[in-house]
Amino acid sequence: MNHLKRLLAMTTTGFTLIACGSTMTIPEMPVAVKVPAGHALSMLAVGTGELSYECRVKANTTVTYEWLFTGPKAVLTERNGKVIGKYYGGPTWESDDGSKVTGKQVATAPGTATAIPLQLVKTNPSIGQGSMADISYIQRLNTVGGLAPAESCNADNIGAVKTVKYQADYLFYKAV
Repeated sequence: MNHLKRLLAMTTTGFTLIACGSTMTIPEMPVAVKVPAGHALSMLAVGTGELSYECRVKANTTVTYEWLFTGPKAVLTERNGKVIGKYYGGPTWESDDGSKVTGKQVATAPGTATAIPLQLVKTNPSIGQGSMADISYIQRLNTVGGLAPAESCNADNIGAVKTVKYQADYLFYKAV
């Protein structure tokens, strides 16, 4: 937990998160992505990478096409840039210490007009001992980029795969 003992300036939302031991201040956010009472902030990571989209026929149609999200591939770092893990399809957040957690989205809230939504994920039981052990919820905040490609998705490029750059802050919570 030594990586939690530092000052984390999160200028994109205008607040400062100070980690002193196991106490952290939770930022303001939309109600939809707030973590339920009984959980405390345990760790913060910055995810930087790519989101993949595939051009497909839209569900329940035969002639409408859309870019469908197929998965993430990102590096998780501390604010100082030190790599601490990765984020990939599943969704899975995996620490460099070998522990990992998967989960399911339970809520979203709009991000900016040019970014993917904010997100709340309820996790499944963690795998391994380490920083991801006993994580109960994960929030995705301060999103930048990641929206589906702007180029056309149609019958001529069905099956095409495109990646888009994104960045987000991931806040990890444990039950108290």
